[in-house]
Amino acid sequence: MMISNTLREWLETARPKTLPLAAASIITGSSLAYWSKSFNFSTALLCLITTLLLQILSNFANDYGDHKKGSDTKERIGPLRGIQKGAISATQLKKGLFVMIGLSLLSGGLLIISAYENISDIFVFLGLGVLAIIAAITYTVGDKPYGYLGLGDLSVLIFFGLLGVAGPYYLQTHHLEWCIFLPALGTGLLASAVLNINNLRDLEQDRKVGKNTLAVRLGEKKARIYHLWLLTIAALSYLVFAIIEIDYWVGFIFIVTYPLLIKQGLFVYKNTDPILLRPMLAKMSLLALLINLLFSLGLLVG
Repeated sequence: MMISNTLREWLETARPKTLPLAAASIITGSSLAYWSKSFNFSTALLCLITTLLLQILSNFANDYGDHKKGSDTKERIGPLRGIQKGAISATQLKKGLFVMIGLSLLSGGLLIISAYENISDIFVFLGLGVLAIIAAITYTVGDKPYGYLGLGDLSVLIFFGLLGVAGPYYLQTHHLEWCIFLPALGTGLLASAVLNINNLRDLEQDRKVGKNTLAVRLGEKKARIYHLWLLTIAALSYLVFAIIEIDYWVGFIFIVTYPLLIKQGLFVYKNTDPILLRPMLAKMSLLALLINLLFSLGLLVG
């Protein structure tokens, strides 16, 4: 029973609800590669595994960093973490961090070895892999974690969107086209919207402990307007790509999610009670995944 409880705490610390969002960029990038007639299953799978490992690493680092800085107090509205409940010690979580770093390097190394086409690919993606690991850790860990400086949204846009989509696309096609950065932008902005809901929910608590997220810097009202802009530009990004590149109606199937996107945006804008935002975090994550799945389906069917 104790082993079962410990495994449950580690699973909760890995935050499985965040993993579909991490997978969305790989699904979209690989679907774009398929659309370009260059899909490679083993490369796509290794991209997915590496991304999920990096996301778990980021989640571990986030809990460890917030614990060290005393940011996760009893006033926090979100679910209690294993380290908060005392089920996992800081030392154990730190060891878990090193394990995830090793697994991420191993998976990323296998990905580069199997997918590279020239020597420059090795150096570029090795550098990007190391950068992704550093970014995952320094979000909340270190003397000046960038998550406490309001730069988390930019990091999410880059790693969950631009690099998250363009990376697997390039590793399968070995070229880049400007148009793929439109859905890459959309994917990143939707991921940033998930983070923004989290930051809106915890805004008052973050302000008290000196965690200056972008929501804290903007203030509650502007952070809600910012959320609407994230969703609007994301929706336009997918739509503009489809208008330019797709000439069959199935390719526009992702539009059926737009009423849900509007409903979600208005809910976040109108409801100021942070308790009401708690379920919206998972809903926004699932909606972002759904949009990317339907966008990808349109590419695959077409």
